[in-house]
Amino acid sequence: MGNVASHFFAYVSRLRWIKRWGLMRNAIEENVATHSWEVATLAHALAIIRNRHFGGQVNADHIAAAALYHDATEVITGDMPTPVKYHSKVMREAFGDIEHKAEAELLALLPEDLREDFSPYVRESRLPAEDRELIKAADRLSAWLKCQAEIRAGNKEFEPAAQQIRNRLEEDGLPEVAYFLKVFAPSYDQPLDNLLG
Repeated sequence: MGNVASHFFAYVSRLRWIKRWGLMRNAIEENVATHSWEVATLAHALAIIRNRHFGGQVNADHIAAAALYHDATEVITGDMPTPVKYHSKVMREAFGDIEHKAEAELLALLPEDLREDFSPYVRESRLPAEDRELIKAADRLSAWLKCQAEIRAGNKEFEPAAQQIRNRLEEDGLPEVAYFLKVFAPSYDQPLDNLLG
């Protein structure tokens, strides 16, 4: 049993100080910790929807836990805006290398006897492809919901991003995402009094 002090969770808790959407004017600030929680709840929901309605056999709890850590490396790298990250093949490969190194650095903060337990969550490449697909879909869905909230707040700067993300969600063609957009997404437009009935 490891009894050496570990900085892992203190370090990861600093995700709350990493702001997202750094190249955009935001009406509603969002940090990586809040985003990670939302992605985890969305990924969990998408996994349950897949299992219940579309013949899936995925582990929704494992997917939710992995989604909590999906941006953990950003405590080291910061939030890299999507247009920069995917600007070119060279940029994507370079940033991918940085992410892999950040994953290793984060895992090294854990006591040695716990590293293998956390590795499947911190190292995205260790996840099954189906889990990665649902987490990526939840990540995009979270980004689209953020864009919609900004637009409702009068921030037109998010309109192009909202359309691009929505197009990508539709291109991906995941039935559980279509289900979520039909059943749950409309409620995000409602004021609190309407949500309470």
